[in-house]
Amino acid sequence: MKLTEVKTRQQKKAFLDVARKIYKDDPVWVCPLDSVVDGIFDPQKNSFYQRGEAARWLLEDDNGALIGRVAAFINRKKAFGYAQPTGGMGFFECINNEQAAFMLFDRCRSWLAEKGMEAMDGPINFGENDNFWGLLVDGFTHPSFGMPYNHSYYEGFFRKYGFQEYFEQVTNHLDLTVPFPERFWKIAEWVRKKPGFDWRHFEWEKADQYIHDLKAIYDEAWQHHENFTPLDISTIKSEMEQARSFLEESFIWYVYHNEEPAAFLVMFPDVNQLLKPLNGKMNLINKLRFLWQKRQKKIDRARITIMGVKPKFQRFGLESGIFWQMQQVMDSPDFKHYKEVELSWVGDFNPKMRAIHEAVGAKFGKRHRTFRFLFDQNKSTPQRHKRI
Repeated sequence: MKLTEVKTRQQKKAFLDVARKIYKDDPVWVCPLDSVVDGIFDPQKNSFYQRGEAARWLLEDDNGALIGRVAAFINRKKAFGYAQPTGGMGFFECINNEQAAFMLFDRCRSWLAEKGMEAMDGPINFGENDNFWGLLVDGFTHPSFGMPYNHSYYEGFFRKYGFQEYFEQVTNHLDLTVPFPERFWKIAEWVRKKPGFDWRHFEWEKADQYIHDLKAIYDEAWQHHENFTPLDISTIKSEMEQARSFLEESFIWYVYHNEEPAAFLVMFPDVNQLLKPLNGKMNLINKLRFLWQKRQKKIDRARITIMGVKPKFQRFGLESGIFWQMQQVMDSPDFKHYKEVELSWVGDFNPKMRAIHEAVGAKFGKRHRTFRFLFDQNKSTPQRHKRI
């Protein structure tokens, strides 16, 4: 077997093609858009290169056939905030061969160690944790846009190599055909009538203001999260622009208190329902196919990617009020065809958000795990992610 670092244009294409080979017979997998994956490893598009670096490798068998891939990266703003300087690995794909998998893990380990790291988390993204983050271990069903999907045998590779669970991420599914619990509606009605609060959805013509408000809320809401770093405005803008062709303004909500941004929720249509037959390619023909199917209302599920409430407003029940607003949108003629919302993903370090999922009647959908591997196995096992 042979490992090669991704450098050339042909190798970059091969990196994308590995996944298509690994999942060619999997009826559930949806190929991520090539442009999205390429963008993560483009210093001109990914602001994380301003504070870190990344590398990618391809694995071939003795006959030159592609059998695996992996990436390693360092976010220097976060790496040194742990007991051991910690990098990341991700975009791991591999045939069902332990030797091949371990070669890929070893390469990430050695690259990170050369750069002063003593541990690695994986599989994670060289970006924010709303996309391409965690290993799927339970719930091998249709993946929503941005949510990682993998073969079930991957977990065995990670555990046998020595990775240990760092935290668990649960995704719940909300059936929109089933009414919310009555108690929830009473709380929501009470919350939304509180004086001084105003509820608004996103508008493109005011995008800059809403993006800055999202950052203001997030940075304050998540500041006590382990190894927190503030959101980058350019990262938010980039992700919003990527989603512009399918983003629904009324799926993104904000709460203001006397004009101070207090809370937000971001939800996107699950465009994976339209992307599956495109096999990652968004050429002109596929763009036209995509737009036609979108107009035909072929998307009937959505994904909530992130939610935040400033600490001083966290006991006001603003989440209930936001869900009330969302329900009015989903009941409107334009979106009545939506049947499900995916509430993703909530770490086991965030019991408050898990309680909200339970309150709205959401049911278990998927389980992902983020693992950590300490390079010196004689050291103590990695501590679990702290609760917030």
